[in-house]
Amino acid sequence: MDALVMCGGEGTRLGADVEKPLLEINTRPMVDHVCEALAASHVDRTYAVASPATPETAARVDCPVIETPGEGYVADLQRALSDDRISRPVLTVAADLPLLDRSAINRILDASTGSLTVAIPVGRKRALGVSVDTAYRDGGRLLTPAGINVVGGAADDTLVARDRRLAVNVNRPRDARRAAWFRQ
Repeated sequence: MDALVMCGGEGTRLGADVEKPLLEINTRPMVDHVCEALAASHVDRTYAVASPATPETAARVDCPVIETPGEGYVADLQRALSDDRISRPVLTVAADLPLLDRSAINRILDASTGSLTVAIPVGRKRALGVSVDTAYRDGGRLLTPAGINVVGGAADDTLVARDRRLAVNVNRPRDARRAAWFRQ
């Protein structure tokens, strides 16, 4: 299975002076942590999905880049999925998951029998001290997207995970501090 690393975000909530994927967590850019984890996993090929907001990220990554117009996550993902090099199902990963590792990725790939949404209980994210920007109810549970999914298979399922490697998205300065602390 191929993977798309979504690298197009502007990171306005971070207030950083670098592109969001290049924000360093323990002296390494987040996108490097994610790409390293994907390279060590069962993923076949990795593509970076960049936008006009992330030209330095596109120049830095050591994988093919899919350029998108930067119209938002969903629009950029749809553009990337229409690229002739991409076949479905495909793993999509936000570049702001710096705790991600090979075993967490392989667990998701093994759990996937089609399309798979990975979600985190809101209470878990709060217990970890990281921000929650979007929440939804699913069967009485309050969940938030993890930023990693499988797109394009026949079935549509949800994997609810409590794993901090999947729960810590870096969207705000506090999230970056928590990620750095957890990576120690």
